[in-house]
Amino acid sequence: MTQRVEGLDVFVCDGKVDIPNVYSAGAVQSRFLIELRDNKRIVGMRCPACNVVYVPPRSTCKYCFGQLDEWTDVSDKGTLLTYTVVCRPNPVQPVEPPIVYGIVQLDGADTGLLHMIGEADFESLRVGMRVEAVYREERKGDILDIKHFRPLR
Repeated sequence: MTQRVEGLDVFVCDGKVDIPNVYSAGAVQSRFLIELRDNKRIVGMRCPACNVVYVPPRSTCKYCFGQLDEWTDVSDKGTLLTYTVVCRPNPVQPVEPPIVYGIVQLDGADTGLLHMIGEADFESLRVGMRVEAVYREERKGDILDIKHFRPLR
């Protein structure tokens, strides 16, 4: 498309620019991911004032705004609080649809962890069902080191 702007020709080219970037997980999330990768262990942060255990961990309590530095182990088993089924493909999804995403409250945690639910047919899913983490064989240090959560057997 060519336009005249104050005597100048302006050329507009539609295109796409990919900008590669590196994301730093920060100190708290890095330790969380390292524990997943190296030990297949899920850890959280406990607020000493509120006694709330956050998974995934965070550095500040959302209730009292206190600094968190008390690490605690939580179970890799928990309760499915809610879920949704995604049927449309999206380039950022880690697997092909349909994908079930759920919020899992792990035993020992007070917050929910968003992750995929696998090894279950849609009809068998229920809010309140017990699930357990399934880990990737080769872990890389990212949240997908937990391959998915599956119904507890």
